[in-house]
Amino acid sequence: MEVDKNLKRKSRIRSQTKARFNLKSQKSQEVINGYVFLLPALLLLTVFLLYPMGMAFYYSFTDFYLLKPNQIQFIGLENFTYIFQDPEFKQAFKNTAYFALLVVPIQMAVALGLALLINQKIKMKVVFRTAYFSPVVMSLVVVSILWTFLYNPNEGLINEMLGVFGISPQPFLTSPNQAMNSIIAMSVWQGAGFQMLIFLAGLQNIPKHLYEAASIDGATPWQQFWNITLPGLRNVSVFIFVTITIAAVKLLVQPMIMTQGGPLGSTKTLVYHIYEVGFNYRDVGYASSMAVVFTILVLLITIIQRKVVAEERG
Repeated sequence: MEVDKNLKRKSRIRSQTKARFNLKSQKSQEVINGYVFLLPALLLLTVFLLYPMGMAFYYSFTDFYLLKPNQIQFIGLENFTYIFQDPEFKQAFKNTAYFALLVVPIQMAVALGLALLINQKIKMKVVFRTAYFSPVVMSLVVVSILWTFLYNPNEGLINEMLGVFGISPQPFLTSPNQAMNSIIAMSVWQGAGFQMLIFLAGLQNIPKHLYEAASIDGATPWQQFWNITLPGLRNVSVFIFVTITIAAVKLLVQPMIMTQGGPLGSTKTLVYHIYEVGFNYRDVGYASSMAVVFTILVLLITIIQRKVVAEERG
């Protein structure tokens, strides 16, 4: 009997050991399978993001000239020192800041207004929602070319419409005072539809009974908007604010297509200046240093966004 008990105990121990081994083998196989599935994405991420970022950081400390790739010399912080002395960089930074400071609040306001309109019980709601969102899915290059024709000072549709009201033709993209504002108007028209959908989702998540209770208490529509709608859209507004800001500081396509940075550099942005120095002037070293500074700027915006969102959730 004692022998049988020992045999059963040994058999049970072997079974448990085998089960644990099979479980570890299964987990190891799952981990291996996970890395196998991640490998293509990691490879693409390394080739098209991590490696270029590393090379840009390295070249930012050199005098790399694109036509003389074999004559690279290490120059330390010289490129970064020149950034703060470069008048074109300063102007590009001011243009970018001006664009962001105007386009962010205007686009948010337009998007929120459209979302409030679509959220009402109106006929043909789907048609309006599709019409407002359709510019978002269009190619930004195509939209830029289209608006270039609309802004034509001689035959543009906008000036034709202004003429109906007795307003003289405006130079728009050919004027240093109007070019950036014209790009801002076009950018708001093109991008507000995407933020409209996000605001619309946020509006639909606000409990309806809050509005019903406010109506019973005699609150006006403006009071309901100020005390219920805006607080209910706080997290959504933070997300939209950050995404629009990041997109604004990366402005490139519109000035490249519509004005080529002109007139008189009034629409040259940071990203366009980096592109121009790197590919037109072929000064890869200096362009890389500006790209590093630009990356730090975007990272700072992202860190601020994370802190704001964390405080809102807390």
